[in-house]
Amino acid sequence: MGRNNRELKFARTLIFTVEQINSSPQLLPGVTLGYRIYKACGSNHLMRAGLEAVNGAEQGCGSGRVQALLGHSSSGPSGDINRAIGPLHVPQISHLATCACLSDKKQYPSFFRTVPSDQFQVIALVQLMKHFGWSWVGIVYSTETYSVEGTVEFIKEAKKEGICVEYTELFQKIDTVNFNKIVETITHSTSRVVLVFMSLSYTQDFLKKVGRNVTGKQLIGSESWITTASLALESGSVLQGAMGFAIPESDIPGLNEFLLSLKPSDAPQSSHIRVFWEDVFHCSFSPSNTSKLCTGSEDLRTVVNDYTDTTETRTVNNVYMAVYAVAHALHNLLQCENGLNPTTGRSCINKTEVMPQQVLEQLRLVNFTTQNGNKVSFDANGDSVAQYDLVNWQIGEDGSANIVNIGRYDGSKPDGQKFLIKDNFKIVWGGNHAEVPRSVCTEPCPPGTRKATNKRKPVCCFDCLICPEGAISNQTDSSDCFLCPPESWPNENQDMCVLKPIEFLSFEEIMGTLLTLFSCFGVFLSVLMSIIFVVHKHTPIVRANNSELSFLLLFSLTLCFLCSLTFIGRPSEWSCMLRHTAFGITFVLCISCVLGKTIVVLMAFRATLPGSDVMKWFGPLQQRLSVLAFTLIQVLICVLWLTLSPPFPFKNMEHFNDRVILECALGSAVGFWAVLGYIGLLALLCFVLAFLARKLPDNFNEAKFITFSMLIFCAVWITFIPAYVSSPGKFTVAVEIFAILASSFALLICIFVPKCFIIVFKPKLNSKKHLMTKTTCQAYLLAFWS
Repeated sequence: MGRNNRELKFARTLIFTVEQINSSPQLLPGVTLGYRIYKACGSNHLMRAGLEAVNGAEQGCGSGRVQALLGHSSSGPSGDINRAIGPLHVPQISHLATCACLSDKKQYPSFFRTVPSDQFQVIALVQLMKHFGWSWVGIVYSTETYSVEGTVEFIKEAKKEGICVEYTELFQKIDTVNFNKIVETITHSTSRVVLVFMSLSYTQDFLKKVGRNVTGKQLIGSESWITTASLALESGSVLQGAMGFAIPESDIPGLNEFLLSLKPSDAPQSSHIRVFWEDVFHCSFSPSNTSKLCTGSEDLRTVVNDYTDTTETRTVNNVYMAVYAVAHALHNLLQCENGLNPTTGRSCINKTEVMPQQVLEQLRLVNFTTQNGNKVSFDANGDSVAQYDLVNWQIGEDGSANIVNIGRYDGSKPDGQKFLIKDNFKIVWGGNHAEVPRSVCTEPCPPGTRKATNKRKPVCCFDCLICPEGAISNQTDSSDCFLCPPESWPNENQDMCVLKPIEFLSFEEIMGTLLTLFSCFGVFLSVLMSIIFVVHKHTPIVRANNSELSFLLLFSLTLCFLCSLTFIGRPSEWSCMLRHTAFGITFVLCISCVLGKTIVVLMAFRATLPGSDVMKWFGPLQQRLSVLAFTLIQVLICVLWLTLSPPFPFKNMEHFNDRVILECALGSAVGFWAVLGYIGLLALLCFVLAFLARKLPDNFNEAKFITFSMLIFCAVWITFIPAYVSSPGKFTVAVEIFAILASSFALLICIFVPKCFIIVFKPKLNSKKHLMTKTTCQAYLLAFWS
């Protein structure tokens, strides 16, 4: 009966509006609007209005033809009516038929409505869910056209915005098994938001049979029921926090008094009003033993139902605007100035000549504002401007529902401004949650990860994959990761790029400090041995070992130890050029001295043979010139290297991903290996000559020590090559320094330590007698240098 009460309210609103228009001197002056109201409870009654539009006026109902039809309240019946009258160009205006399907002008050519199409409601609902981050929702719908079409449109629009539907459950009034299935689906679902897209009658049944078993969910309602406060009495706290879009509130002055002043005597021929009266006041107009007798003077203000609810002004305003739309269309048709209609540009017509097709054409053009401030116009599809109030159910302790406006949707505004949530209203959430409920299939991927589609699940159910090495994502739900610039690297969370640390062998770190100490220790030993040789330069062992070459060798070894320091510290253009050239030249000078000493030993042995005078061919001058010549060759190689393609500082970002290695690039690899090759060639020559002289008959055969030192020297540098090539980063430099220090210590220890040991700790052995025990080359050298 509640549904009939509401329809009676719509009918009485139509009567009120027609009477208001008829009493207006501005709108349709001299013209009186009439109306016929049909009770369309079945298919036969439903088509009656269409037939009347075709056949004209009934006998006794006035001389006017039916110019337009108002109604129906439901989408399905409205579509059936328009299929019948559309081909005859009879306009139809509905106040509540919201199905988006009715916007199809091919099927429904003469259909208009003052209620927004569900297409707009669906867009508003999608924006609502997007605003609160609800991307994982469930839907309950019914078999009626309004519900089915609205659900299909919602799924389509939601997909565009990345919102997924976990389930769609069809509610049927008479299927008990279906009730249990719906409850089980909703209860066990992971989505927290449930869209109930049904008409009022279906929603009433749904809440009675299913609703109380659905707890802890955020219900979203369609406009057909979201403002029906009486539903709270049937559903308990299930509707607490429910949200939805409703037709905007709009007060119509004088309408409430008109509705509440209704008496059966106002329409004595209406059986519907008599039944309504008997039902509301629990009485009967016919004498009966079961109920009291109706007087007809009862006051409607004493009862509460859908008809007497004066707070509900949303839907009746659509009826009000629909009647005014027809009136304005007729008003425009009947204008006449100087024989022409200023609206149509055609000849004036009489009010008795108006045809439905002309009204239809004018309805497409109407654009006016009603007395209560509502703008009325229709687009090409017959739809009115989409405006909604966003409402929130706030149920009190007594079970009464306070439906609060918390936002608005206005389809006439630009994109980005259509949906608005009011800041000064408290929102109550479903399930009595204190905060906005979360309804997502997968929590958003945090920065440092990317979304990856899971083909076995809906698009809202994705995987969050950690960004690969060297890549970041700095936004939530990033679809891709981005590589950092070459000199940057992701931080620990992989959500931002930070500059890579620059690495080089420095004096401050332990390895650099140790190598520096060893280098300084080598310098100290070289200087110490030089002092020992200087102090004992007149002793036989110093004189017999070519003191000039010995001092030059000690000097070159000192330079070798010092040049290792150039490899430590931040590389610069000068240090890169200095370190390799200094190393190459000092080592050649060192090996040249050793080579000179080796040749002298061999010459001295040859000189002890009868009739030999070879020593005159390799005297002090020749020794100096040989050292100078060998060294100048290396100098020439270094000059060419520095001139053509010198070493330079280089940021190596390929060897390690997470740091930059600052090193000295070789420039010309040929130059580098030419320097090393030349050193190796001299060392090999020196080793061969010393090896040949290792068994010469001496008490103190220096060739043995030179052979051993050169063996170590060659071993160090042979192992250096693979170690140098394979060592990463600063360890490459450390390997090179180690090779320099090891080979320098080998020469220093093998050649000079035995002599210094005898000079300092065994002075008795440092005598001519000991050195000349045998006729040896050592004795000859002693005599030669004397």
